[in-house]
Amino acid sequence: MRVGLLGGSFNPAHDGHRHVADLARRHLRLDEVWLLVSPGNPLKDGAAMAPLSKRLASARRLVDGRRLIATDIERHLGTRYTIDTLRALRRRFPRTRFVWLMGADNLAQLPRWRRWHAIAATMGFAVLPRPSYNRCALAGQAARRLRHARHPARAATVLARLAPPAWMFLPALQHPASATALRATTGEWT
Repeated sequence: MRVGLLGGSFNPAHDGHRHVADLARRHLRLDEVWLLVSPGNPLKDGAAMAPLSKRLASARRLVDGRRLIATDIERHLGTRYTIDTLRALRRRFPRTRFVWLMGADNLAQLPRWRRWHAIAATMGFAVLPRPSYNRCALAGQAARRLRHARHPARAATVLARLAPPAWMFLPALQHPASATALRATTGEWT
């Protein structure tokens, strides 16, 4: 089983998340993509965050429950940081080949994450384009430090089998949706 893990606040979940999950599933030939709705992001202001139940419900409206799954498994695992979640999932599902999925915005800020080097050493990851972040992310600290582990996008179908650290940037059509913009437009989300 090959599973992509797309973590985030999903505050709210939107068509851009669905676009990225579908794109990754197809290009990486994943059996499933799990949207890991975080109970709380240590790098974000909790006061601006909608309740977990509301964010999880918004993510579940995007998925089919078969190939794309929305879950609050981090709440059940009791993990707060990505490194702890990834390690717990590997222990719980030892026969599953996981791939971490992130947008270029997260690659740019990856050095701010707790034990980011350990994240890269735990499982392969694919970076998906985000409007206005791609160039900065690919020239950033994480991309430079991990340049030896970068694989070409044409090798996408084998990423789940590569020993970490292994990563790639998947060039693709970008979706303009943004949770920040949606919250600003609707004003009702949080």
